[in-house]
Amino acid sequence: MPELRFRDLHTADEYRQVMDLEARVWGFTDLNDMVTVPVFTITVKRGAILIGAYDPSDHMVGFVYSIVGMKPPRQVLQWSHMLGVLPEYRNSGLGRTLKLAQRHKALAQGYELIEWTYDPLQAMNAHLNFTKLGVVAEEYHRNVYGESTSVLHKGTPTDRLVAQWWIARPHVERRVSAGSSLPVRTDALAGAVPINETHASHSWLANTSVDLALDERRLVVEIPMGFTEMQREAPALALEWRMQTREIFETYFRQGYRVVDFFLDRTHQRGRYLLAIGDE
Repeated sequence: MPELRFRDLHTADEYRQVMDLEARVWGFTDLNDMVTVPVFTITVKRGAILIGAYDPSDHMVGFVYSIVGMKPPRQVLQWSHMLGVLPEYRNSGLGRTLKLAQRHKALAQGYELIEWTYDPLQAMNAHLNFTKLGVVAEEYHRNVYGESTSVLHKGTPTDRLVAQWWIARPHVERRVSAGSSLPVRTDALAGAVPINETHASHSWLANTSVDLALDERRLVVEIPMGFTEMQREAPALALEWRMQTREIFETYFRQGYRVVDFFLDRTHQRGRYLLAIGDE
């Protein structure tokens, strides 16, 4: 990856560059799906964090954007609405670098918490959020954004997990400090009971069974990699995954479980969420 520069964004021209990236990253075709220049202008003036990444030719190749929020009863936070990286910069570490820049700025402003939503069936996003950043999750929301024109979202309801990033806590500090040297932690799965059993079906992973009546302290949920491609090439199966994982997360969150980690298995094209109950 070429050396990039990062800077806070404050001008209308910079906001238009962000809008261009919104269209290129998510494939939006409707302005109603996008954050526009007036919204960037007002929110940045009142505490939003908007950071752009620029290549050596001074072209914006990524950005991260969060706004000031309030979580009941009185938790002030930054709500991270968008993290966008051009396709050629994915898997380069740029997404993580932008999140760390966001964290640095939020810490300097006195924040303890950054939250955002993400699709729980996007394994690479889960890998970034849990493995590399150290988030936890205990909220699941159905069809948050409704029908979207984004090619990344079409075909299934836009269900989302809420990632909680407690940016000053030791667990997060350990994860972000480890960087690429983070050790393999699959021993954390030892003793965890699987909620779903899967098998490969026509090149895609499918569920053979789901158990919603478990009560062990640690549970595991398996998901496929390549969900965006599944939505395009096997839409019925993608919808089945959405409905099944919706039921899993909602059921176990109601019982007090939360997601505390994620394990990516590139070899077998799948990932595993670790759910735990109690203080873990």
